[in-house]
Amino acid sequence: MIITFLGTGSGAPSTRRNVSGIALRFIQTGKWWLFDCGEGTQHQILRSPLKVSQLEKIFITHLHGDHLYGLIGLLASRSLRNDEASAVELYGPPGVDRYIQAVMDVSPVHLHYPLHVHIVEEGTIWENEAFTVSCRRVQHRVPAYAYAVVEKDRPGAFLADAAEQAGIPQGPLYGALKRGERITLPDGRVFDGRDFVGPVQPGRKVVYSGDTQPCRAVRELAAGADLLIHEATYAYRDKELAVRSGHSTAREAALLAREAGVKALCLTHFSPRYENEDGDLTMADLLAEARDVFPNTTLAEDLASLPVKRVRGGVGETANPCYNE
Repeated sequence: MIITFLGTGSGAPSTRRNVSGIALRFIQTGKWWLFDCGEGTQHQILRSPLKVSQLEKIFITHLHGDHLYGLIGLLASRSLRNDEASAVELYGPPGVDRYIQAVMDVSPVHLHYPLHVHIVEEGTIWENEAFTVSCRRVQHRVPAYAYAVVEKDRPGAFLADAAEQAGIPQGPLYGALKRGERITLPDGRVFDGRDFVGPVQPGRKVVYSGDTQPCRAVRELAAGADLLIHEATYAYRDKELAVRSGHSTAREAALLAREAGVKALCLTHFSPRYENEDGDLTMADLLAEARDVFPNTTLAEDLASLPVKRVRGGVGETANPCYNE
């Protein structure tokens, strides 16, 4: 899995940062999911490795414009560029369905693919054989949700060399061993499939807070996550502004990450007030105050990517620093 940041600023686009949009890519399938879709998101997609035709799901955290106003344009462009595009599943808080319908009623959009809109409630909102997606209500000025993508554990790799050395003939017996079954050879020897399968490969967990004050819901949702992407609109010295607007500071996000026991924290949704390197407080100050509490913290940058690696050999590999593709 790879995270690609399409927008990392708050409020309105700036010359350095677009507003909120985060892509989660699945390397093996080529599919990807989008979390929030602020104004200009489709322009950012054009500058990234992402293909709009491979967009599969969209998750909206809340209905503030810097997380939503790029949605209709993206859906329409996806239809114009591919007459045979696959369906898109869209998940969001109450009202997202009315927003989409109202815009389409005023400015008709003819989608050439099915769009299925789901209104979310706390709990599991989607599941298949490989992943679950769940959400929790967070603390913001409007109804807002954080999302967790949890990959299910995978069976360990089949140890074919060990089976061969034991003199077990290839074929259906290998399949039985892979499933962990007991087998009996014609010579009477009995083997337990569990002895020929490596350790279970633990699934990965990625959590995105959206806009929120520090809250228990995010902390519980993020427990043990490989990566927590949390908003950090303000520096701790501007905590009063954060409280007034329903946002978090970098230090508070780091405290939450430490309490939740996550492996890595990536901060996003920054106020433009910190972009001036000669200002009283800078992005470097936000990073420093977070790392004082939670050292494995990075700052998201537009069009940068962040791999989320699988645990191997019993040793967890946390997310690497952001890189530009």
